[in-house]
Amino acid sequence: MSAHQPGAAPPVAELRGLRRAFEGRVVLQNINLEIAPGEFLAIVGQSGCGKSTLLRALGGLDRGWDGHLHVRGPVAFGFQDARLLPWLRVWENVTFGITGPRGERYRLATQALTAVGLAAHAEAWPGTLSGGEAQRVALARSLVRTPALLLLDEPFGALDALTRLRMQALVHNLWRDKGFAAVLVTHDVEEAALLADRIAVLDRGRIADLYTVEAARPRRRTDASFEAARQRALRGLGIEDIDGAHAPPELSPA
Repeated sequence: MSAHQPGAAPPVAELRGLRRAFEGRVVLQNINLEIAPGEFLAIVGQSGCGKSTLLRALGGLDRGWDGHLHVRGPVAFGFQDARLLPWLRVWENVTFGITGPRGERYRLATQALTAVGLAAHAEAWPGTLSGGEAQRVALARSLVRTPALLLLDEPFGALDALTRLRMQALVHNLWRDKGFAAVLVTHDVEEAALLADRIAVLDRGRIADLYTVEAARPRRRTDASFEAARQRALRGLGIEDIDGAHAPPELSPA
């Protein structure tokens, strides 16, 4: 399943019968899922289906759920907004919240910045960075914590198309080289098919489909197995053909 051959190692995350409601409105219900060490899982679904709520539960940011949820090892987050502090230099943003001598924190920061190709920007101010560079700093901030599980909530959504492709490649390569498990929440089914070992389709708080992407790595968008994974995700979202041949009724011409 994973590029890292997790074998018989216990899962990084286990969810059984997970349920989350807000003031009586059920957002997640009966979520059963295991995430293997080194696995890349993508979660797709329409807005409001519970994707980010599930990610927040996995990351320990929300503890109002019922059921069973257990995560092994450190967890790090990557958000759509880089969330850099403008009054701290890049390297200080990377190690924000980490204690220890300044020299050691700088060493850790530059090591992580090297991994994302930004070592030369360690002393820069966040305001001088492009959008893609800011996202790479945010990724370095996650990596410096050596996570067993990296949670990514639409991290490329605000980027232009070319920068998004570059960030997808960077995340894939870091995942391959570092060996952490990753969970990516995205609206982009092509992105999910490009990066993930498995895709979970969330619909109204339930896992409507969960399947393995059979396409070999490195992935090619022209491969039949890649297209099959993409189309299955679209069907799970109620869209038979994104090109319009079988568009849902609300998208059909009058």
